[in-house]
Amino acid sequence: MDMAGVKRGLRSMSKSMLMMIFNLVLAFVLVSAERGTTMEVISRSNNNNNNIGTENSESNFLFRTVNLLWQSNKSSSSGYHHAWPDMEFGWRIVMGSVIGFCGAAFGSVGGVGGGGIFVPMLSLIIGFDAKSATAISKCMIMGSSVSTVYYNLKLRHPTLDMPIIDYDLALLIQPMLMLGISIGVAFNVIFADWMVTVLLIILFTGTSTKAFFKGVETWKKETIKKREAANYNNGGDDAEYTALAIGPNNDDKVEEVRVVENVYWKEFGLLVFVWVSFLGLQIGKKYTSTCSMGYWVINLMQIPISVGVSMYEAVGLYKGRRIIASKGDEGTNWRVHQLVLYCACGVLAGVVGGLLGLGGGFIMGPMFLEMGIPPQVSSATATFAMTFSSSMSVVEYYLLKRFPIPYASYFVGVATVAALIGQHVLRKLIILSGRTSLIIFILAFTIFVSAITLGGVGISNIIRNIARHEYMGFENLCKYEV
Repeated sequence: MDMAGVKRGLRSMSKSMLMMIFNLVLAFVLVSAERGTTMEVISRSNNNNNNIGTENSESNFLFRTVNLLWQSNKSSSSGYHHAWPDMEFGWRIVMGSVIGFCGAAFGSVGGVGGGGIFVPMLSLIIGFDAKSATAISKCMIMGSSVSTVYYNLKLRHPTLDMPIIDYDLALLIQPMLMLGISIGVAFNVIFADWMVTVLLIILFTGTSTKAFFKGVETWKKETIKKREAANYNNGGDDAEYTALAIGPNNDDKVEEVRVVENVYWKEFGLLVFVWVSFLGLQIGKKYTSTCSMGYWVINLMQIPISVGVSMYEAVGLYKGRRIIASKGDEGTNWRVHQLVLYCACGVLAGVVGGLLGLGGGFIMGPMFLEMGIPPQVSSATATFAMTFSSSMSVVEYYLLKRFPIPYASYFVGVATVAALIGQHVLRKLIILSGRTSLIIFILAFTIFVSAITLGGVGISNIIRNIARHEYMGFENLCKYEV
């Protein structure tokens, strides 16, 4: 990829990230504000503008808007109530298993987890409420991620002498991903369904489109390389030959080794440290009252842990002590704004994952490709990072009692087996075709299908809620009851 294209991509992503973060912060401020204080301010504004028709009309509109989005009596009395169907063998279980199997297979291959397929299946077919479906989806993502990581730990990078998982890239992103997950789980309680639907449609449409065009670009490059390889094999002296990343002529590049040889223990230890620290904080939060002083102190303690580890990696990359080896020679020159942007994308990926019950790979996958990471490495590294984040989400949802254990255990088993089969089949297809762009197209396809399924379910729920005149505003995190 040329530097101009990278810069354009970074500018585009930075604008999107800043706008998304601004909207999330604005929404959180609205939710955190006391409704009584807001009403008092608006009432005073009305009294001061009784003689000005236009201003009074605008103030009344603001009053109705706030009243619609934040009604403390409704959010506390008619809040979330789970719907857990009985676990009985029948057509629902069979169809759900088939769809879940396909979602896990495609999701593990693309490095996105498959949550965009799991959530509609759990809601429409099995019969779970939306938020319980989100929690069980995270359990399935965890199962598929663990099996995929185990499979990838035996593989080497297609062209370089390193594991297929880029540990330095994971160490830069994963701590911020974990921080975003905690924020996303809280937002899952606070945000109304229609807000989640709008965010999902905008985000997934953009990322799937970007991934698709990246796949087309990679496909064209692979076609040129295959022609060059054919000319080289036919004795064309003038042909400039460049080996494919993986293909029939160099499939020995992707050799299998022992798992212990593919683990960078220092980086892996730091990632485990972050996970254990977050787990300890989540368990400690279980013994505090929601919104108490101890509750907020424990939540804020996550910031120095995640920022500290990511900053350690970022400083090493900036000073040249560490490199993103999977990028080759290009992985040695980093600027501050690039590192800050990638860390911000890690937080956003976690927020989206915790909020929607999806894998952070929906953000990380396109971002890694934009960075110039090979598709196999992008998928493997995104899945590796999702293993930590998804397991942490499962712990948080378990502490909130958001899913029934028998159902979750069964679908985790389905996702685990499907991910192993999907990885094995894809590897064979890439070796036969010599095209790693298949991974990118599967990534784009999975995100696009997720946008349609989740968006469709969300829109139908919005229409139903409007017809029933149901409350469609924010929920109060401090009054949340399972």
